[in-house]
Amino acid sequence: MTAAPSALTDSAPLTGGPAVPAPIASGRLPLLGHLLELRRDPLGLLQRVHDECGEVGELDLAGHRLVMVYGAAAQEAFFRAPDEQLDQAAAYPFMKPIFGPGVVFDATPEQRKQAVRNRSLRDQFMRGHAEMIASEVERMLAGFGESGEFDLLDFMAELTIYTSTACLIGKEFREELDSRVYSLFYELERGTDAIAYVNPNLPFVFRKRDRARRELVALLGEIFAKRERAGTQSEDLFAVLRRLRDAEGRPRFSTDTITGMFISMMFAGHHTTSVSGSWALIELLRHPDWLGKVVAELDALHGDGREVSYQALREIPMLECALKESLRLHPPLILLMRKVMKEYRYGSFVVPEGKSVGVSIAVSNRMPEHFPDPLRYDPSRYLPPREEDAQPFAWIPFGAGRHRCVGAAFAMMQLKAIVGILLRRYELELAQPPDSYRNDHSKMVVSVQQPCRIRYRRRGAPAPAPSH
Repeated sequence: MTAAPSALTDSAPLTGGPAVPAPIASGRLPLLGHLLELRRDPLGLLQRVHDECGEVGELDLAGHRLVMVYGAAAQEAFFRAPDEQLDQAAAYPFMKPIFGPGVVFDATPEQRKQAVRNRSLRDQFMRGHAEMIASEVERMLAGFGESGEFDLLDFMAELTIYTSTACLIGKEFREELDSRVYSLFYELERGTDAIAYVNPNLPFVFRKRDRARRELVALLGEIFAKRERAGTQSEDLFAVLRRLRDAEGRPRFSTDTITGMFISMMFAGHHTTSVSGSWALIELLRHPDWLGKVVAELDALHGDGREVSYQALREIPMLECALKESLRLHPPLILLMRKVMKEYRYGSFVVPEGKSVGVSIAVSNRMPEHFPDPLRYDPSRYLPPREEDAQPFAWIPFGAGRHRCVGAAFAMMQLKAIVGILLRRYELELAQPPDSYRNDHSKMVVSVQQPCRIRYRRRGAPAPAPSH
């Protein structure tokens, strides 16, 4: 068995013959290249690059060159490349105005490593998160009647703001938030437009994004000022950051920087979960056979009166398979990128410094060589003996290798708790034609097209009388 090709430094020999540049995909426009197609139909474009070019193909994004790599071997090389060679931060210009200066994509590699070491994601804290998430779900459901209708994405987006904040930052901080935060986050997410490759600060394009960020800074400033007036000594993450001082006794972090930290945590813990949770329910409601299996599993698990707990959430294989399949078909991110800081080589291909390299989660998760009948919704593909998620560099909804999302376990636990409680409490059904539920790919952060309506009726409640 031959070894898979790997990323090599510029001093190492190439494999597979002389170095060649990546082939460029067809359809480039003057000046803009493939940028407009990326905005209009990113999944179609990224699939076309693979169909035309094979394992390696290049895109032109208004002069920014992005070399896409496809397949488990090429993706393994991508994920294993050192940060000094393929840098994540430099590849995301459209996120810097959202997070702000000195945060995540504007921080050094060492600062980014420190930022992901959030102690709240460790196992001993995860045990407490299960009960906290369940409490937040029940709190949201308190406004539901016996039956009705709601927009699933709005519900999930607001709920996961509260669950992520309560778990990752602190319960005290969560209690000071309301639905305004969800509205502001919506505008920030709408600001992840591919046009940022031309200029991430165009005022007429990003006006709403910038206003939403200013309002979030003001909102957090109000919270800190209220605490200080009351003499409150909170112990949540932001209170600790607020109290830190430099050598001269000045605050180490400004309100603007702390807001950037808040935004980065919520992007990681809120957006992806709200989209993934929405699709998990939509796909289950589209496939009544699997919905029945999951509901039966939940009823059996909680039949002894056991409430949601960390241990209980580890014992739901049918639901976990359904979640994995919706993540495969509808990953909340379709494109992961790195900027080439030092010449990057894969096989016979060489990518010079200054270009970017990318993998497409959406295309990878639908490759027939890794996932037979890839467009079919089939959660059984994760059960023994198939276990198709055991391909670590092909099934990549959370990334892979050392760059795999540090919050993956938290996200899965949160999804199990939210979807599980909804299905135990209510009978749900689609309120729109099944094929009207679609992804919204108009921005670089994927969402679900709205409206996204769902009908509910409390389990055991009498069916509503037919209208005449």
